[in-house]
Amino acid sequence: MTCWYEGPLAAFDTETTGVDVEEDRIVSAALVVQDMTGARPRVLRWLIDPGVPVPPGATEVHGLTDDFLHRNGRWPAPAVEEMARALGEQCGSGRPLVVMNAPFDLTILDRELRRHRASSLAAALEGVPLSVLDPRVLDKHLDRYRKGRRRLTDLCAHYEVELDGAHDAAVDALAALEVVRAVGRRFASRMERLTAGELHRQQAVWHAAQARGLQAWFSRQGTAESVDTAWPLRPELPAAAA
Repeated sequence: MTCWYEGPLAAFDTETTGVDVEEDRIVSAALVVQDMTGARPRVLRWLIDPGVPVPPGATEVHGLTDDFLHRNGRWPAPAVEEMARALGEQCGSGRPLVVMNAPFDLTILDRELRRHRASSLAAALEGVPLSVLDPRVLDKHLDRYRKGRRRLTDLCAHYEVELDGAHDAAVDALAALEVVRAVGRRFASRMERLTAGELHRQQAVWHAAQARGLQAWFSRQGTAESVDTAWPLRPELPAAAA
């Protein structure tokens, strides 16, 4: 029997105007689908004119300028709806969805749907439950005492996954997918008996514990920073759709 980490997976990633899920906007996104380990991936891409200026710091990260997006990007409303439907199709087919730092990418998509479609990610999924694999949560739980940062670039280096052209949504999505496969293989004795659905439920618990631990560390450092325990989607805030 094929283990989940060797079988069909999809991966989703966004590039944005910043790191505030309530206020920032998506400028590009990609969905990568791979039917099995080593199979050629299929890629869907979206390029969006966000309707707001792209800060220079964001452009330095992903290379997308206001001028380029004005000339080549689509209107946000139909694009974000297409993204949500595409995610729903993958989850509805039983294909787990890999999302690195899921509470960011899935929440910003939800907020864009609320902003441009007066909808939500849950509504767009039409009752199809999410089945998410977050390499950041998995790695931190399974190898919790390893020192160092756990950004996608760090995980790719640790698990020997190629990452050529980081901060391109399709490149990052495929790399995250390969990291999840590598995590599954490395920790097979702890992972192979679990289904992707069971892992989804476990990750919500693991992420909450990880967030509480980080919050405690911030408190000891005297840092006034709040860490959200919700995973894979942060709850709606009243100002989210403003």
